[in-house]
Amino acid sequence: MESAKNFNRRDFLKSGAALASFYIVPRHVLGGKGFLAPSDKITLGFIGCGRQSGGLKNRFLDTNETQIVAASDVYAVKLDTFVNATNKWYADKIGQGNYKSAVGIADFRELLARKDIDAVVIASPDHWHAAMAVRAAEAGKDIYCEKPLSLTVKEGRAMVNATRKHNRVFQTGSMQRSAKEFRQAVQLVRNGIIGKVQKVYVNVGGPPKAWNLQEEVKPQGLNWDMWMGPNTVSRPYNNELAPAMDATFWPKWRDYREFGGGGMTDWGAHMFDIAQWGLNMDNSGPEELIYSEPGKGLVYKYANGVEVIHRPVEGKQHCHFVGSDGEVWVARGDLKVTPETMKDKVFTDTQDGVYVSDSHYKDFLNAIRTRKAPICDVETGHRTASVCNLGNIAYQLQRSLKWDPAKEKFVNDKEADKLLGRDMKKEWRV
Repeated sequence: MESAKNFNRRDFLKSGAALASFYIVPRHVLGGKGFLAPSDKITLGFIGCGRQSGGLKNRFLDTNETQIVAASDVYAVKLDTFVNATNKWYADKIGQGNYKSAVGIADFRELLARKDIDAVVIASPDHWHAAMAVRAAEAGKDIYCEKPLSLTVKEGRAMVNATRKHNRVFQTGSMQRSAKEFRQAVQLVRNGIIGKVQKVYVNVGGPPKAWNLQEEVKPQGLNWDMWMGPNTVSRPYNNELAPAMDATFWPKWRDYREFGGGGMTDWGAHMFDIAQWGLNMDNSGPEELIYSEPGKGLVYKYANGVEVIHRPVEGKQHCHFVGSDGEVWVARGDLKVTPETMKDKVFTDTQDGVYVSDSHYKDFLNAIRTRKAPICDVETGHRTASVCNLGNIAYQLQRSLKWDPAKEKFVNDKEADKLLGRDMKKEWRV
């Protein structure tokens, strides 16, 4: 329960709505259909202002349910660009001088200390996610954090624990759960349309690679020590990790083990997520990982006998369910079903339904208001990220592994257990 000092005007208006009903002017009088009073808008702070943040900013602004009041980044030009774009959006939509300007803050801890921020959107590189999210929960903020949720299994569990301890709402940015083709695919699978599921093929990239970049001249305005953050081993600046503003490619920090999990966690956090959802395993995971020769893939075995098979990318990233009576193949904007006549089947609430969300961003905002779990709660995001990270451990060790999803430890394997976490600088440990 939040302390009295955090009980702000928005909270007062909501809790006292009935008592004050004779004094509050109805919204439709103030601004017509769709108007949302400033006191009802959810205030956001953005942490991480790189390429991904631009799309997230637009999605949240377009809801007309939020007010972005602050942003933070270690790269000054990216921070300024984000803040200027946000304020231009408000000026164009609302009118110059009629809105509260967003401000830029170099250190995200100062952003978390602000009492006028309800929730944060974390769009930093993966090696920062846990340190930022845990501190955001401790600061009383609700959290939207980009996928994959965490760099290691232990960091993911720390994020879950902090979220629960401080009673926060946490949405993982696995937005495919709010896309109709993926929801339909999962409905078909969970309602037995393809019979008993036997195998699931997940077609995404492979594990990260060893460090191999050369040092380059660091651009002005970039705090490289802060970019490295929790990592105990420092790496020299290279444009592939934190590209300049005019770069035409996505940052490649995710390709290196120090900062990300390669394709296994990048697209894997999307497609393994659909596999977990379809198998109704959001609170669990596999019991065994069977390693074969490099490039041939990896087999995850679940307690119910289902095999989830990772295959390095050949064509479009997808998730492919194979059952005793049919198949479901799904990718972004693309759904193929056998038998084909079942592709557009409509499911009712009385059948084995799934949580329905048509907007990942509005779903998060609604969860903040209702204090109910969103479609991709922190536990769900953690379990999906764990599947990806476990695969990377098997690839790194080049051998098969047995896993206990309840204890979140390998079975009699101390060498593998050591890879469930990492060394972190003391000030950033979780």
